[in-house]
Amino acid sequence: MAGKTSKWAPFPHDAKAFAHAGDALKKAWPVLHAGDLEPYPDDKRAKALIAAAGKSAKGIEPADLAQRLQDAWRAFHRGDFQAAYEAGEALGPLGASVAVKAMGIHATYLVDDEAEQLKRFEQAAKLAEAAVKALPDEANSHYRHAFALGRYSQGLSIAKALKQGIAGKVRTALDATLELAPKHAEAHTALALYHAEIIGKIGAMIGGLTYGAKAAEAESHIRTALKLTPDSPIAHIEHANVLLLLYGDKKEDAAATAFEKAGKLKPRDAMEALDAAHANAQLE
Repeated sequence: MAGKTSKWAPFPHDAKAFAHAGDALKKAWPVLHAGDLEPYPDDKRAKALIAAAGKSAKGIEPADLAQRLQDAWRAFHRGDFQAAYEAGEALGPLGASVAVKAMGIHATYLVDDEAEQLKRFEQAAKLAEAAVKALPDEANSHYRHAFALGRYSQGLSIAKALKQGIAGKVRTALDATLELAPKHAEAHTALALYHAEIIGKIGAMIGGLTYGAKAAEAESHIRTALKLTPDSPIAHIEHANVLLLLYGDKKEDAAATAFEKAGKLKPRDAMEALDAAHANAQLE
């Protein structure tokens, strides 16, 4: 497993503000998870997860699971992505949500080697796939699968990604997410990108005929995401990317404004700090 053998690159910013020790995590949770609607892992939630997962949750006590998930998410929010990944991965499908998010965010921003990045996204997608099988009624089982596959496909050539049928799998996973959680802002953002990337890479006509990709859908989904999470850097970053993919230079100024908005938002955890830094780097 990546991470068991080597030390991951550390979070490069000051993480003191993102510690969320003790009850602080529960208090900050609605804000921290406005984008992915992850339920807070208290004992009741842990019990429900164990019941839903059946065999793959054998021998785990609710109180123990709740504590381990809270600690894994604390590690994620303070930027200790390796600890978050390893704690989540050790719990199998029950910890896949935090494991996939931790590995995905770390690989996106803190892994420079493209082959290593791809390997990690592929691994994250496998973890998510197991979670879809064990916990099909969890919106984030499907969303994390779409996220990992989407990031994986961005590292391939468009021809290769389409040939492997990844676009269809991403679309199916995002549709399943929104069916279970219609206000899942990150899924709306991802669906906006799905439409925009296909149009940006293979054109509106073929993209529309073959994959049902539509510019109007991309714009509608990103508008929804911005309405649901106006203070989330990633919504503004992907708004900029959607504009550039669909309209290129024509919307360069609007895209720059969106990047600027993202960069000026006050990060509420390590992921948002990385998002904001990335937004500012686009303006240099």
